Amino acid sequence: MQVSAKLNNYRKSPRKVRLVADMLKGLDVKKAEDQLKYLIKGSASSFEKLLKSAVANAENNFGLNKDNLYVKEVIVNEGARLKRWLPRAYGRASLLLKRTSRVEMILAERVEGKDRKQVKKQEIKEIKAEDKVKIESTKKESEKEAAKEERKPARIATRSVAGGEIVKEREEKEFLDEKKKAGEQKGFLKKVFRRKSM
Repeated sequence: MQVSAKLNNYRKSPRKVRLVADMLKGLDVKKAEDQLKYLIKGSASSFEKLLKSAVANAENNFGLNKDNLYVKEVIVNEGARLKRWLPRAYGRASLLLKRTSRVEMILAERVEGKDRKQVKKQEIKEIKAEDKVKIESTKKESEKEAAKEERKPARIATRSVAGGEIVKEREEKEFLDEKKKAGEQKGFLKKVFRRKSM
């Protein structure tokens, strides 16, 4: 069985990346990890992450054993080029190409099916008709409660001000309700209720 992991738009030129890729072909996963750990090339750390990702895919998705895996192939292709300009003499400009790479690492088993674990697939629960009815009834109840709360008269909040006086304040909700009513009315009353001072 083959498992792959991809690295897209890697900001190094394919020519430099292939130097590391060619070293890894045919190595066992553990040997490849050791090689990458002590390699001085710039793309070694990214290859190390890519290798770990491929191994994780193999273990989690297919239940393969890490000791039985090896790097079958590493494919390096050219990605999108970023075009930049370099100023030159006499007002000219020369083109710079910042190249990117697309890397695909393919792992395979040395011995087919050795120490393979059975992977449990996530079960998708089907909602039964009874459950649907329960869900709908709870939604209706919550809507009814919300409607009851809207119908309640606006509460008047009281607070004491310095000097012992009690000032009553209406909530904004009451004001908004009156504004809506005013919007529905026509003519002179509409203009009267549109004003803030009531």
